[in-house]
Amino acid sequence: MDQDSVHTREQVREFDIVGKSVPRVEGFDKVTGRAEFTDDIDLHGLLYAKVYCSPVAHGKITKVDISKAEKHPGVVAVITGQECTTPYSVNNLMPTETALAVDKVVYFGEGIAAVAAISEQIAAEALELIEVEIDELVPIVTAPEAEQSSDNLIHDFAKNNTNHTANQHFGDVDDALAKSDVVVEESFYTSMVNGAFLEPQSVVADYDPGKAKITVYNCNQLPHMLQHTISKTIGMPVDDIRVIIPNVGGGFGGKSEATPSVLTACILSRKIGRPVKLTYGRDEVFYQNKGRHACHLELKLGFNKDGTIQALDLNVLLDGGAHSGWGFVVLWFIAALTHLPYKVRNIRYDGRRVYTNKPTPGAQRSFGGVQARTAVESCFDMAAEELGINPYELRMINAVETGYKCPSVVEVRHAEFKKCLSTVAERSDFAAKYRQLPHGRGIGMAAGHYSSGGAFLLYNSSRAHSTANIRVDTEAGATVFCGVTDIGQGSTTVMSQIAAEVFAIPMRKVNFVCADTLLAPMDNGTMDSRATYGAGHAVKNAALDAKHKILEVAAAHLGVRMEHLQCRGEIISSIYDDNRFLNFWDAVRIHQDIKGTVFGTGDYTPPQPRGDYEGKIIGPSPAFGFTAQVAEVDVDLRTGQVKVLKYWEATDCGKAVNPASVEGQVEGGIAMGLGQALIEEIVVDRKGRVLNPNLHDYKIPTTMDMPEMDTVIVDAYDPTSAFGGKEVGEAPTGPVCAAVMNAVYDAVGVRLTETPITPEKVFRAMRGQHSRGLEMETTTIGFANANVRAV
Repeated sequence: MDQDSVHTREQVREFDIVGKSVPRVEGFDKVTGRAEFTDDIDLHGLLYAKVYCSPVAHGKITKVDISKAEKHPGVVAVITGQECTTPYSVNNLMPTETALAVDKVVYFGEGIAAVAAISEQIAAEALELIEVEIDELVPIVTAPEAEQSSDNLIHDFAKNNTNHTANQHFGDVDDALAKSDVVVEESFYTSMVNGAFLEPQSVVADYDPGKAKITVYNCNQLPHMLQHTISKTIGMPVDDIRVIIPNVGGGFGGKSEATPSVLTACILSRKIGRPVKLTYGRDEVFYQNKGRHACHLELKLGFNKDGTIQALDLNVLLDGGAHSGWGFVVLWFIAALTHLPYKVRNIRYDGRRVYTNKPTPGAQRSFGGVQARTAVESCFDMAAEELGINPYELRMINAVETGYKCPSVVEVRHAEFKKCLSTVAERSDFAAKYRQLPHGRGIGMAAGHYSSGGAFLLYNSSRAHSTANIRVDTEAGATVFCGVTDIGQGSTTVMSQIAAEVFAIPMRKVNFVCADTLLAPMDNGTMDSRATYGAGHAVKNAALDAKHKILEVAAAHLGVRMEHLQCRGEIISSIYDDNRFLNFWDAVRIHQDIKGTVFGTGDYTPPQPRGDYEGKIIGPSPAFGFTAQVAEVDVDLRTGQVKVLKYWEATDCGKAVNPASVEGQVEGGIAMGLGQALIEEIVVDRKGRVLNPNLHDYKIPTTMDMPEMDTVIVDAYDPTSAFGGKEVGEAPTGPVCAAVMNAVYDAVGVRLTETPITPEKVFRAMRGQHSRGLEMETTTIGFANANVRAV
């Protein structure tokens, strides 16, 4: 039977396990404290490491004297950057970062030396004995000044501190804008934020001198990429490095690349021959960051008077912090995310990412999406006002549908975006409330999408993006080996549901071994919302492979054709004769007796992007999740304080494999978006010092700050995926800032264009003053209306 027929049959039948809200398989251990995280690991002979952090953001190191620290009682080893000078980066593209600073520091808090001792206290005492001298250089703390600087370079090779540029041009934008009936343009600024995951980065490195091998325990989202990074950086063969990911206390993209702590611990452990643990303090989490890029955007949208969008012209400047990291991917993702969720044929995107002496941002949840949606969704509302069209109707006029092909020839193979829009409009009573609420109360709409994995492979090879192996036997049940990491989003449960559904066995008989490079096959890792779609495909294919072998022996035993067998409730039976049946596990036993243990393998690689244009491998996706959102706010007319009263969201995630987990992902994504919209920002002073590197001064929303939420999973089934499911973890975060901005405009008539939307900014905007600048130094970035704050 062809694949389309299989998908059609799956779509109409009710699944037994997929589509049901089931408890997380790891949930009991987490809520009872049984779950083991990296910092819980205690190996024989374990030593504790601490890092000496730079007190300046930019300077040349002239002296590092570790002699006194080495003599401190209880200290086993002290190292400096000279122990490992090999730079690294994501996929080794534009490597600039080192385990510890070599000759120069480029951000506040950068590691200069590290101590391993018999206790954390002794290691901390030894840090006080290290003598460091630095010739301080002028730090660059804003993206505009970085771009304008030709003689003050953070990295000598980077002209004008430029890390990367990205350009995509489709159609004739200038002509389309000239012919448009309405053109709106505005400049925006989205703040640098931190993922604020509860578990700080932690690593235990255990070098075995006898075997010359190292085992690394780390809370990382991409174990196989981490394995390769360690290999290249410290000069060990890949197959001598084992990476194990214990339970992870949140990642949000901030744990999707190697941190200096991992490499530092590896270097120390290899030098000493004993296991070394290094766990960041919360301040170090902020210094290393890997959160969301601050971004300046200048956007023009052109529309015909009937509401159809004609052109999009976007200019972007990313503040990349001190190193490369995921920055080039974020820059290209912003480009890719402008092609949807609206049907626009003429697109011009010009982006730059520059180095600054600040913590390096990374690939935080909905990377590229928050920046793109904040600008596009705000301008959609501006255009709706100019055109005299309801913002909901304007979005419906331009919304993509199944089968739409972007100018880049990326095809939307499944979309229920219009259903998302109509659902939130109806449930929020948007038409009746828009422009009708009392002054100070407002309602705003925004929408977006995100990819379900992409064409970008982390290993520069033709291997599959996801691979899974399954062993089925009567002693252990079905054991799934998969490289994807569960960082709290529930992928272990979802993969277990998929395997259990294929075999028609209870989930309790499915075991899951994941994120261990010795046992689990290669996987691109947990990022870009690819786990359910990509790894889910691989797990399903592996289960089908194993199931085929089991049904072969069952068919022979029952004397029926294999294609006439079905599996339901641990029973294999003939679809034509109810008296011909066999217990599933009896069939497994027969296979073991005749052919040995049942093994299945499966993999998945997304379709390769077509077309010939720059950046085509980053952003295109085999599937897209869609979201539509409405925020209702109250603005205190005396103080400018914005309170979100209620939030509506409708998501197209295809078939929800575990609806309870989907609900958690949606609400968590909205919460993260509300944090950036209203309160979150890493504040850096003119010297490059992070002023709020803790969860007391860096505010994140608590349960007391959250509005009432009304979230809906629209009825959908993506026929290209394993059991119809696709992305849901990132799309809901992207539009939140714009939804709140649009609601504030509806409430008080002022257009806020930067995050966070603080009471001060709203208060001054309501009184006709610019939201920045009276008590703060400002720097013009070269765009029409945007400034960047430097305290």
